[in-house]
Amino acid sequence: MLVNMRKMLNDALINHYCVPHFNINNLEWTRFILEAADSVHSPLIIGVSEGAVKYMGGYTVVSSIVKSLIKELDIKIPVALHLDHGSSYDSCKEAVKAGFSSVMIDASMHDFEDNIYITKKVVNYCKHYNISVEAEVGHVGGTEDGKEKSILYTTTSEAVKFVNATGIDFLAPALGSVHGLYKGEPKLNFETMKEISESLNIPLVLHGGTGIDDEKIRKAISCGICKLNINTELQIVWSNAVRKFLDQDKSVYDPRKIIKSGEAALKEAVIAKIKLLGSENRS
Repeated sequence: MLVNMRKMLNDALINHYCVPHFNINNLEWTRFILEAADSVHSPLIIGVSEGAVKYMGGYTVVSSIVKSLIKELDIKIPVALHLDHGSSYDSCKEAVKAGFSSVMIDASMHDFEDNIYITKKVVNYCKHYNISVEAEVGHVGGTEDGKEKSILYTTTSEAVKFVNATGIDFLAPALGSVHGLYKGEPKLNFETMKEISESLNIPLVLHGGTGIDDEKIRKAISCGICKLNINTELQIVWSNAVRKFLDQDKSVYDPRKIIKSGEAALKEAVIAKIKLLGSENRS
């Protein structure tokens, strides 16, 4: 059974660790990530972007795959199925109707007051179905689903006003992280991160986990980050393993063997990240 993210992230906030959010792209990745997290008893957030939803066949298909794998694999850990960067009220509603247990409404491309209005509308809808809601203030930079955004940093006053006005469960402030690969050294504003956390006392989310060194991740957790989004890193380790496999055996054509050739590397990366975040044995 899927759960929303409230209990797992509030527990992370109280006990100073972080829950991983791993994006999925197909059935095999979903299985690999579920098995890896279950093997080390970590709570898990499975994130799905709107682009991945479209690629995999729709919200109901994604929800059915995740729920079926949890059942068939006898997964024991708590798992949340989360819409990552839902771009509209309608997309969030569609995810909820399909069985997602959590959504992110990302109306950060709108002006601040419109962001509040759209986010509050999503929160009011999700309350009826016990669905947790994440939202973004400012702009997390980089590329997400092919869309480029520059960084617009979040201020503490904006964060407080936004959370109080919308009633969201978790906030993703823009504090220097970017989606995709970093061009240069990531520069995170830990001072504002800590100030926002202490002012709001709700779990904070850090997007763009790929490329941030371990020490910065540990420091972010100490400043209130309770959910770290990871996607590009898994894509890189999986694709590198697959390329190596295909280079070694140019006669292979079975797609099952090709996709599975990245399993060990992907699982190793998932478990390493879980241990870094401190969520091992927290389920």
